[in-house]
Amino acid sequence: MEPFSSRIDLAPLTEAIGAIRAEVGKVIVGQQQTIDLLLTALLADGHVLIEGVPGVAKTLTAKLLAKTLSVGFSRIQFTPDLMPSDVLGTSVFQPKTGDFSFRQGPIFSNLVLIDEINRAPAKTQAALFEVMEERQITNDGTTYPLDEPFMVLATQNPIEQEGTYRLPEAQLDRFLFKIVVDYPTEAAEIDILRGHHKRRNLTDALDAITAVLTADQLISLRTQVQHVHVEDHLFSYIAQLVQATRANKSLYLGASPRASVALLNGAKALATLRGRDFITPEDVQELAAPVLRHRVLLTPEREMEGGTADEVIGQLVQRVEVPR
Repeated sequence: MEPFSSRIDLAPLTEAIGAIRAEVGKVIVGQQQTIDLLLTALLADGHVLIEGVPGVAKTLTAKLLAKTLSVGFSRIQFTPDLMPSDVLGTSVFQPKTGDFSFRQGPIFSNLVLIDEINRAPAKTQAALFEVMEERQITNDGTTYPLDEPFMVLATQNPIEQEGTYRLPEAQLDRFLFKIVVDYPTEAAEIDILRGHHKRRNLTDALDAITAVLTADQLISLRTQVQHVHVEDHLFSYIAQLVQATRANKSLYLGASPRASVALLNGAKALATLRGRDFITPEDVQELAAPVLRHRVLLTPEREMEGGTADEVIGQLVQRVEVPR
């Protein structure tokens, strides 16, 4: 029987991921899990929401990832007065012709960094629904498709922070992962200080980052990920995990079928990141929290008890039988 490792040539993917890690590592200290999840989402063709208090390098990490890719990049700072047209674009009257033409907004790019996404109101959030799911914009009855690849990296502060809005559930469901960035350890913070002292200028550090992957190369790697082998019992395992969120007494809202697809796609990408062309239950378990934490809602009673979505998800992973 032909071994699994020979079904897909993962050498180009492994080389590309290693090069991206090396470039990002020139500036970022630690945050290995965050970087792994960002790379997994990049390979899985999914959007990412990064949450953390101000000052933990959420935006910097997203900008560094963008600089390693030779693709279009735009950054949008979300504010309370931001209008949907400021993001998507608008129709502009042309006096010479007497017609309207569509002026594209900053969302028309390959990698879009939305900074502090939860500081804009609901009408601006709703403007992202179509573009994040269907990769297109509809304006005045005309549809404008976006170029591939297209990925949204959004940062947000915890909702307890001043001047933030809770994102609509329909929008949260469109993010493949929600990554939570915590404070660094003392040792990591010392390394951050040393690196800052040595660089003295962050702009120079960013300029030192080299693009190592083109758009066509990224699309090719994503095609490889789609061909990762999945055993039938793992389809059942993923479905059982997601189904369990809908029958849990601690959860007011369970995860949608989109979460099942996200777990599958994420696991396939993570497997290639680990040098395999087949997924394992461990891949699914590792991604359960990033995929599900923003798609479920705790009951008020569980919230008052101090419970968290991650705790409930961890319990579900322990309860659902692992296929062998």
